[in-house]
Amino acid sequence: MEFITGVLDRIAQTPLSQFIHESPVVFPNIECIHVIAICMVFGTIMIIDLRLIGKASMNRTVTGLMGEILPLTWVAFALAVLTGALLFISQPVDYAANTAFRLKMVALAFAGLNMLAFHAGAYRHVATWDALTLPPTRARLAGAVSLTLWIAIIACGRTIGFTMFPG
Repeated sequence: MEFITGVLDRIAQTPLSQFIHESPVVFPNIECIHVIAICMVFGTIMIIDLRLIGKASMNRTVTGLMGEILPLTWVAFALAVLTGALLFISQPVDYAANTAFRLKMVALAFAGLNMLAFHAGAYRHVATWDALTLPPTRARLAGAVSLTLWIAIIACGRTIGFTMFPG
């Protein structure tokens, strides 16, 4: 644990960390971009998840929908990761100790595992159910779990703003 604290302390002492933390405009602007990126990630994932659970875009194939939407999702996700990392380095010790931040990271990890499980499982057989109005149970479950996790990620992210105090 001391090693991690030491690394976080060293990050906090970098010029970039101090610049973001001390600037009255840089942190809020990065945060704005982060929130917009997260909205784009969630919005695009929600479209796919609602298709998987059979509640929207049922006249579209899953592969067609994913082919159109996932490139935007990945660009938005990359932007969210970049801006999130910049926000983190502004106060790494405080973020690492923040329960809402930790829960957000855990939910994000589970969302990634859910996506991997979906692609390794139900999606491998997508050709057999691609155009069905209601995908198989495993695909619907993956969509429902994804929606739930992304809502948790957003809720935890919002909670961070109320539990982190200027240092």
